[in-house]
Amino acid sequence: MASSTTPYDPYVRYDASTAEGGPSKTAAIQNNVDDTVRIMRDNINKVAERGGRITDLRDKTANLVESAQGFRRGANRTRKAMWWKDMKMRLCLIGGVIILLVIIIVPLVVHFS
Repeated sequence: MASSTTPYDPYVRYDASTAEGGPSKTAAIQNNVDDTVRIMRDNINKVAERGGRITDLRDKTANLVESAQGFRRGANRTRKAMWWKDMKMRLCLIGGVIILLVIIIVPLVVHFS
């Protein structure tokens, strides 16, 4: 067991080979467990960071969708406004041509009748 100078600790396992300074199977297993626990903690931290990045990405995606919808509505309003403006210009040109033809044809018809 433990030497009389070392106080007894129920949470520390005593191994005769450890007391003599040689490596023990329990120490090797404990090292493996410690390494595994460290790796798992690193993995958990990485997953938590990834979750945060995914949440940020979702927020940015939602903002982008809203912006795209607003842009689409604005583009449709602009397209309709430009269509009406073009249609008004065409109607004005057609009206001007009709008035010009009336001004030219009516005096000719009146003159020759």
